Amino acid sequence: MEIVRLESLAPRGWRRSAVTVGNFDGVHRGHQALVAAAVEDARAAGGSAVVLTFDPHPSRVLAPDRAPSALMTLAQKAEALQALGIQRLAVLPFTLELSHESAEDFARLVLQQALAARMVVVGLNFRFGRGRAGDIRVLEEVGRKLRFRVHGLPPVLHDGEPISSTRIREALARGAVEAATELLGRRFCVDGPVVRGFQRGRTLGAPTANVDAENEALPGAGVYACWARLLDGPGLDPIPAVVNVGRRPTFGGGGTTVEAHLLHFDQDLYGRRLRLEFARRLREEQAFPNAEALRDQIRHDIVAAGRVLEKEP
Repeated sequence: MEIVRLESLAPRGWRRSAVTVGNFDGVHRGHQALVAAAVEDARAAGGSAVVLTFDPHPSRVLAPDRAPSALMTLAQKAEALQALGIQRLAVLPFTLELSHESAEDFARLVLQQALAARMVVVGLNFRFGRGRAGDIRVLEEVGRKLRFRVHGLPPVLHDGEPISSTRIREALARGAVEAATELLGRRFCVDGPVVRGFQRGRTLGAPTANVDAENEALPGAGVYACWARLLDGPGLDPIPAVVNVGRRPTFGGGGTTVEAHLLHFDQDLYGRRLRLEFARRLREEQAFPNAEALRDQIRHDIVAAGRVLEKEP
């Protein structure tokens, strides 16, 4: 997949683009419907399927004190979109100047000029332009002038409510990773390099890989059954793991860490990049009276994680 950062809005030389527009944070099931429509429209027109997204997230510029934690890194987003059939990812730097552009100027400069859109796929609740004044009716009117068609899709519902990145963040904050999986259409994952920690896991009989998480959003504090995947070097099959997300209250607390004990695995992981896919929450994080009590609980957690994951696809 071609990834282009639109530092300039000069024409890219693309032809007959089917463009879907949004933040695509999480690439959840609602986003997947938009992507599928864009891919189908591009195939029918003999053009390319394009996602237009923004970096940073518009809220980081317009309301930084209320900006949500991102569910994905840009690299994860690109990987997920490529797997869905997107051929080009256009990343538009979001600035105050861009936020002041009218809806028509945005459509003309970005969609028509830079991306050569012939079809624009958006949700029926799509808003754009200065003050979010543009909606799908405005986009259709502008499209008639600029010679692109608009394909509007209704929201994808789950339990009677639209799927959204906000709902996924709320589920993760509760530790409800199974609910997040239903909304995402796949397991929530965290990527990062394995770094040296306090090495307490070895003294407790369960050495851990301390993952320096690249994701902003993390599941709520607790112990989870996960699948671990190596992202660099020689690959291995997914490895069952028990993962603690939290502040290590038994040892005096501190910043939030992500520590993974990989079951039946003893290779050196320092410096390797690891992906943790969260399958189920096993329990809340808790403080134990001593290391022996924690050691006993870890043994139970390892058994519980193994039982959960042997039933997982």
